Amino acid sequence: MAYAQKRTSRGTTYYRACYQRPDRKAQGYVVDADGRAVRYPTKTTAEKAAQKAEVEAFEAAKRGRWVPPEQAAASAAVTFGPFAREQLQALALADSTMQNYPRSLAHLTPTFEDTPIRDITEAMVDKWEKEQLQQFAASSVRTYRSLLHRLLADAVEAGHADKNVAERKRGRGRRHGRGRKRGPEKAITTMLGSLLIAERSALLSGRDDEFVAHIHKTYTGMRWGELVGLETEFARPNSRTFVIEWQLYELETGDFSRCPPKDDSYRTVDAPVFLSRLVADHIARTRPQPCPCHGRTYVYSGRGTGGTRQPGPTLRQVAELAKVSTGTVSNVLNRPDAVRQATRERVEKAIAEVGFVRQTGPSREAAHWRRSGHGTWIFTPAATGWYPKKAPQDAHPVPVTGGPWPGVPVRGRGAAGRAEACWLPIEDRLTRHGLRHGHRTLMEELGTPKVLMDDRMGHEDSSVSARYSHVTDSMRALLMEQLTEVWNESLDARLLLAPRSPVPVLDRLLQERAANR
Repeated sequence: MAYAQKRTSRGTTYYRACYQRPDRKAQGYVVDADGRAVRYPTKTTAEKAAQKAEVEAFEAAKRGRWVPPEQAAASAAVTFGPFAREQLQALALADSTMQNYPRSLAHLTPTFEDTPIRDITEAMVDKWEKEQLQQFAASSVRTYRSLLHRLLADAVEAGHADKNVAERKRGRGRRHGRGRKRGPEKAITTMLGSLLIAERSALLSGRDDEFVAHIHKTYTGMRWGELVGLETEFARPNSRTFVIEWQLYELETGDFSRCPPKDDSYRTVDAPVFLSRLVADHIARTRPQPCPCHGRTYVYSGRGTGGTRQPGPTLRQVAELAKVSTGTVSNVLNRPDAVRQATRERVEKAIAEVGFVRQTGPSREAAHWRRSGHGTWIFTPAATGWYPKKAPQDAHPVPVTGGPWPGVPVRGRGAAGRAEACWLPIEDRLTRHGLRHGHRTLMEELGTPKVLMDDRMGHEDSSVSARYSHVTDSMRALLMEQLTEVWNESLDARLLLAPRSPVPVLDRLLQERAANR
């Protein structure tokens, strides 16, 4: 029960505000910022302060946020940086999340590293956010603030703060303009456009694999990691299905993590007859072997060669220390004369500091596609007709021969001078994930029931109506017929452009289609 305790010091009478603590282990006192009991001049003011403090303490205890004064005093010395790193190390989340959290934390520590958590205020958070928005995209800053909110929420639970100052208050500020925060709309292409990109991809890689994989992604809507991580045992041409059980996620170290699909979206994707046959022929032709990193057999392998990865510092770590791109580090190692002396010396110093050693050993066929390599040298030039900027070269058109149509890429020194033409863009802003958007859009055009679309894409609908909708065999069969019809229409449109193709697998498909028309 709250009361005023009379005290006397050096002939001066004062009162202390005492109240009952929620833990009932000791008597509580109203204290100041330094942890010393407040001296009140009158009994009435002390009683009122004690009653208020007791009510606040029991209310906080109901919410699980009351902290004993002695613990609060110890928490006052806890700074943000060490606490944040300790919390992140204790997490057990997906590899992709654990890889991205340190990047976001790097945007928080310069401002809050040595600041006691109890001293972080809303004004400090708002000022930090405004400064970040001047340098980075709004979507990125939202990600950084989300991590700050999570860490400060953990700090509140641990008793290091009274409230989460990074929590946004609802209904505050201007309401207009919120639509500007959304990202640009994903670009999609027609089925003919996708077929042409698949043909170009095979020409750029010099093999049929990229053609088959591109068509596979177009007509199933699989995510990139699910396609790369599709094991042969889960590709079942006889039953015309692909079972999505795993994906391969590429880490910054260059390793691939075999993990469940995003949001645990395990599912079985039906395939039209033409796609099942295409993938079955691909497996029979390539005869996949177990990869050295997981010991498992995958439907699709990478392109080019790759050395055996040895433990030690990576090229990316050298680049971060020298504050340059990985391309610059590669140039210093391979073409030092192409790099300015000051930059070269900085990179060489970073190499010495981290003890970087170039990877050596026998070369082998790459087990899996690298996300950046596939995008830079295959997908982007196939879709846009341009190689993207890659130091030290600027963006430039794909040089091709004049025939056979659509033109074969010219490679080697002086390729631009030996070329007779270049490719026109099919869709400038198309990304690999845009093929997934395109598959969903195609199903919308075909009038596919929403429950089947969600099932095929691996999306979850928690609405009441979804509970009463179910996928039937007739729904699946109708969609397969419609996809087959769309595929045949794209082949017919391709035949009108040219009757043959320099890509062997497509050339056979065109000849078969021409014979059956």
